[in-house]
Amino acid sequence: MLVHVTEPIHEAALNILRKQAQVVTWEDPNVRDLSKADGVIVRAARVDRNMMVNASSLKVIGKHGVGVDAIDVAAAHELGKTVVFTPQANMEGVAELAVAFMLAVSRNIPYGHAQLRAGAVPKIAPKEMTGVELKDKSLGLVGLGRIGQRVGEICGKGFTMNIVGYDPFLPDEMFAKLGIKKASTVEELLPQADYISISVPLTPETANLINAERLKLCKKTAILINTARGGLVDEDALCSALQNGQIRAAASDVFAKEPIGPENPLLALPNFVAMPHIGASTEESLERMGMTVVDDVLRVLRGEPPLYPVRC
Repeated sequence: MLVHVTEPIHEAALNILRKQAQVVTWEDPNVRDLSKADGVIVRAARVDRNMMVNASSLKVIGKHGVGVDAIDVAAAHELGKTVVFTPQANMEGVAELAVAFMLAVSRNIPYGHAQLRAGAVPKIAPKEMTGVELKDKSLGLVGLGRIGQRVGEICGKGFTMNIVGYDPFLPDEMFAKLGIKKASTVEELLPQADYISISVPLTPETANLINAERLKLCKKTAILINTARGGLVDEDALCSALQNGQIRAAASDVFAKEPIGPENPLLALPNFVAMPHIGASTEESLERMGMTVVDDVLRVLRGEPPLYPVRC
């Protein structure tokens, strides 16, 4: 069995894969040539229809992560190639980053640190660094998959936040079970929320989900958090909203163009915090993702059913 691994995965998972298959890694300049590969494991790399058509031996595409927008899943199913992913492995890492963003922005931590480094803080507790608390605030969850639910659990139990959620695919009884107030539309959710956390996949239907019109519905004190996918938030509209005081602040781990460049006007704003798509980059999440995707890729290559197939 020949498996290509286009980007680094956890060493423990790679060692297991090497014991059962011949492996071509990201260090090989031919790693993107799948013409002889039986399987491929990708993180952010694209796998399109043309690549699959030219890979007659390819049986399985393993996504190290959750979002499969870079994989032509429809083409894979049409061509008889299985796509697997790791839907549970990065849940904790991404959820904790969302909460970390809430705390960092609420207490002006990046701004305060930058001012101290610049020698621009002549006294303790400057007024402009006064923050807000999460306790008893309202949290709006856009998307209630595993990550959204975990963010709600941390914030509800840890900060006694009031949770309202929007997810058209979640049954009504689950909202009651989770203790989350249901919003029937994004427009219904936004005016209620002090914090808004986005946890949905990027699809044609969710592109620019948070746009200029919807940002106008938010509280002026609202804080927007995106740890899902770039493209879900209209970045130009967000920049204007932050500059004009339509919302208090925002933080994002993901952008339409990645990595985000220094020319992006969002990075010049004191009420915006960015990270370079590191939500799942914890030692624990990376190991879980690596082990999960390797296990499922090997299952398919052995002719066994995978645990986490991506449905078309």
